[in-house]
Amino acid sequence: MAVDPPSFLHLARPLAPTVIGVQPTTAPVNVIIQPQAIFSILDHAIRRDIRDTQSTRVIGALLGVRSEDGMEAEVRNCFAIPHTENEDQVEVDVEYQKNMLALQLKANPREVLLGWYTTSLDLNSFSALIQNFFASPETGTFPHPSIHVTVSTDPGKGIEAKAYISAPVGVNAERASESCLFLPVPYDIRYSESEKSGLELISGAKDSESRAAPVVSDIEGLERAVDQALDLLERVAEYVNSVLDEERQPSNPLGQFLMNALSLAPKVDPEVIERDFNNHVQDVLVVSYLANTIRTQIDLSQRLATATLTMGGSDALASTGGGEGGEKGGQRGGKRGGRGGGGRGGQQREPREPNE
Repeated sequence: MAVDPPSFLHLARPLAPTVIGVQPTTAPVNVIIQPQAIFSILDHAIRRDIRDTQSTRVIGALLGVRSEDGMEAEVRNCFAIPHTENEDQVEVDVEYQKNMLALQLKANPREVLLGWYTTSLDLNSFSALIQNFFASPETGTFPHPSIHVTVSTDPGKGIEAKAYISAPVGVNAERASESCLFLPVPYDIRYSESEKSGLELISGAKDSESRAAPVVSDIEGLERAVDQALDLLERVAEYVNSVLDEERQPSNPLGQFLMNALSLAPKVDPEVIERDFNNHVQDVLVVSYLANTIRTQIDLSQRLATATLTMGGSDALASTGGGEGGEKGGQRGGKRGGRGGGGRGGQQREPREPNE
């Protein structure tokens, strides 16, 4: 009885095409995505042109920096790449990609090519073809693996992102360029405190019909921050009370985190905090008063200069200068004449007696 030979799926290492004499690096263990890159991807998806293609997704290149050991990649920037995708083929404007990449790297010398993005969560043979293009030694990220980020842009749904790297699959040479295995890697969207304030302001426009959010003043921003802090404290107090009353299951990591956060809080009397706060408010008012005074003085000086030019101050200055020149010339002439008269008639001769 004949037994059918078992079938195997062979995965080839390393994670990118091999070149003789060059040792590729390992895959990144973490991918960090900056918010401005996500905004650029969403803006590209909104402004896409689907007249020459049947696909609703767009693609682009990812730029950023890598750590020294190559185990962490940070996506800081991206740019769109025109492409046409149909049922049978996909075409990418390679020349445009090369020119834009050269310009981007010239503007930001510290950044490098990390991979590419698309606005669809689906992975197909075209995705493998584009992935191999970005991972190739000539036009890609070799010897580092190419990072592929997918972002969902479906209207009415939340934004979902995923990050992948790829490994070549052991198939025949004819299908090697359009075959690869996508491996998910962990990612994190990080933003600073200043970017957090901007994101909160933008998110406030989602409930508005005009899709616009006014810029709040410093006092309103401080009030919102205090309200959010009070809300968080109430939530933490409610959780702790429910754990003490055995209504919820305790969590050791969460308890350790709360203990560390409370240990960092300074032990200051409320009276001292109130006095420091009032002093700070007075300093802010003084700075605001000085700024308004300087602004008023600059405005007044500009108005005076404009009024002088409008009322013919230059002509008056010219006439005044001519009168002063005439007076100076007259004074000089008078002085010269006085000197001449004094020289000639200043010395008086004694009268001589007539000779008899």
